[in-house]
Amino acid sequence: MPNKVPIQKYFENIKIKTGKTPDEFKKLAIAKGYFENGILKSTVKPAEVIAWLKKDFDLGHGHSLAIYHTFKDPE
Repeated sequence: MPNKVPIQKYFENIKIKTGKTPDEFKKLAIAKGYFENGILKSTVKPAEVIAWLKKDFDLGHGHSLAIYHTFKDPE
């Protein structure tokens, strides 16, 4: 079974690359209109968030997906 990188390591690498934490990305996503009443809108699809994070922050697919999952399930 291959080793999986712990999610926290993803967040550490994202912080190194962008200077931002998942909470800071959430604030940016709220400003973009992805959230309503503190909840990710059901119309916002993973591909949309991933494309935004790739374009604006040069994150890879896996790192972008990790951030998206914090929007869906903040725990």
